[in-house]
Amino acid sequence: MRPEADDFRTRTADSLTKDGLKQRCQTNAWLGHTKRAHAAAQMPEWQQLCAWARDVKRHTVEHLADYLEEFTRNAERVGTQVHYASTAAEAVQQVAEIAKQHREGPITKGKSMVSEELHLNGHLEAAGLLPLETDLGEYIVQLAGDRPSHIITPVMHMDRQQIGRLFADKLGLDYTDDPQALTAVARERLREAFLAAAVGVTGANFLIADTGSIVLAENEGNIRLCTTLPRVHIALAGLEKLLPRLADLGGFLRLLPRCGTAQKMTGYVSLLTGPRRAGEVEGPEEVHVILLDNGRSALLADPHKRQILTCIRCGACLNACPVYRTVGGHAYDSVYPGPIGKLLGPHSIGTDHGTDLPFGSSLCGACTEVCPVKIDIAHLLLYLRQEAVKSGHGDFLWNAGFSAWSTATQYAPLYRAGAALAKLGRAALDRTGGLEALPGPLAGWSRTRAFPPFAKRSFDQWWKDTQGGQEVE
Repeated sequence: MRPEADDFRTRTADSLTKDGLKQRCQTNAWLGHTKRAHAAAQMPEWQQLCAWARDVKRHTVEHLADYLEEFTRNAERVGTQVHYASTAAEAVQQVAEIAKQHREGPITKGKSMVSEELHLNGHLEAAGLLPLETDLGEYIVQLAGDRPSHIITPVMHMDRQQIGRLFADKLGLDYTDDPQALTAVARERLREAFLAAAVGVTGANFLIADTGSIVLAENEGNIRLCTTLPRVHIALAGLEKLLPRLADLGGFLRLLPRCGTAQKMTGYVSLLTGPRRAGEVEGPEEVHVILLDNGRSALLADPHKRQILTCIRCGACLNACPVYRTVGGHAYDSVYPGPIGKLLGPHSIGTDHGTDLPFGSSLCGACTEVCPVKIDIAHLLLYLRQEAVKSGHGDFLWNAGFSAWSTATQYAPLYRAGAALAKLGRAALDRTGGLEALPGPLAGWSRTRAFPPFAKRSFDQWWKDTQGGQEVE
């Protein structure tokens, strides 16, 4: 990690001091990672399926304007009202305007990372509306006044004792940490809201261009209640959620649950095409889809970053990442944590927040290996690092030092002169017992790791001794 990344370093240091957080993240994320690997291993055609999904998503992104137009045309044909929002503020305004026309009861919400991106709950509450998360994990997060720490399992950072104390404090219950009892309490509270809500808000796992359909995958059944009981359904989706054809959906429904929760299929899959029709007994009278840009067009315009938009939000890269497994999601201070958050965080989406995040990576490549649409996350992190340095982010001495190192390594005389000076320094350090801390802008390297002892001879000298006196050029 680069030493000027004080914000991220401070947050990671804080995360490491929280009792039990590291162990919870390590246990839960590693379990998800190993179960995903087992689920993938059961499919001999796994790599071919991933390559196919990559090709479909990249084709879609390359022709995004065409598929947006096709989706809008087909969705409106079946009665869905399609809205475009350039910014988060515009999307919030659109949701609020629709919801204010139906103020009866709470707004029931299905799990949606786009709504987190909009900070929707706070804005709706400020407008006098009552949003209520109905995914169990998101319900707990909302009760705590907290934020999700994982794309798929939002309450990974809490244990059942903490949740039990939260329920006792917020809901006036006797303390229990029994998961079944806590779930039963949440179910009872949420059931009342489902029956009273006039508006339901969800995300969208996929949008189908050739049918105008919304696809939602879940395990708790709450999303189905959010989309069938209220009179109005609002679906929030990033522009990148499109698939060209309904025929493409099957392959992605094989990938997403295996990578997200190691299931062959989620408990519920809803394919929603327009509002309730004459003679149907359930479903909303109005369906609205809000298509959000919020910085996505900027990613689309950059050939290097465009592949970020192919992400299907499965969370596999978070579980694979040794950094995420150590510090958890809140250390990123980004709606999207983990490796994918390091790519989206610097845009956030739509701002330049989080330019230090790409430096918080070991570049081990585990995220790239598990990505079901083969996003080259590791190389994109390097690209964002280069961008950050070129745009002036970072410590002057740090950048100057690496510039000097780059120059020295390109010219053998300079390199040898530096090696000679280093040899003198090594001799002095050998007498004093070694180096415990590096000076100045290099201090970040030794603050959190033991600096290794110097080798007795340089690689250049070793090469000469073992390769017949040939010099390294």
